[in-house]
Amino acid sequence: MLLTSEVFEHNHDIPDLYTCDGRDISPPLAWENVPNAAKSLALIVYDPDAPDPKAPKMTWVHWVLYNLPPDVDVLPQGVIADNLPDGALEGLNDWHRPGYGGPCPPIGKHRYFFKLYALDQVLPDLETPSKAALEKEMAGHIIAESELIGTYKR
Repeated sequence: MLLTSEVFEHNHDIPDLYTCDGRDISPPLAWENVPNAAKSLALIVYDPDAPDPKAPKMTWVHWVLYNLPPDVDVLPQGVIADNLPDGALEGLNDWHRPGYGGPCPPIGKHRYFFKLYALDQVLPDLETPSKAALEKEMAGHIIAESELIGTYKR
C-alpha cells in the first residue's frame, strides 16, 4: 500500500493549516494498492517525539480511525465525524477526544506518523478506543500497512 497527501511529501513539513497554528484540520490523505483480502482499514496518527525530540518521553496520539471501508481510497481535508465514510469509527486522541488534533509541538521539530493498516476483518465497535486498545484489537489481523511521515516545528 502507498499512503500519500497532496499537501506534504514523505519526511517533509506539514503546512500550518493542518496544525494548532492554523485551522487544526486534518490534511487530505489518499492511498492505493489495498490488498483484495482487506475487510477494513485503520489509521493512526502519532508523534513519537513528545515532548522534546532531543529527549522524547512519550508518544502523543493525534488521530485514531478504524473500520474504514477498503474500497474508500481518500480522506478529504477537514474530516470530522459527520463526514467519515459509512461504517468508519473514531477512537480517542491524547486530548481525550475523538477526531483529529494537529501538530502543536512545544519545542523542536517533531515527526508525525500517519500509519494506515489493512485488516482481514471489520472490528467490533470499540467505543472510542485509545491507540493501544485499537492496536490490541488489530493484532493478528494486519495484512498490510503503509506510513507517511510529516514534520512540524513551531
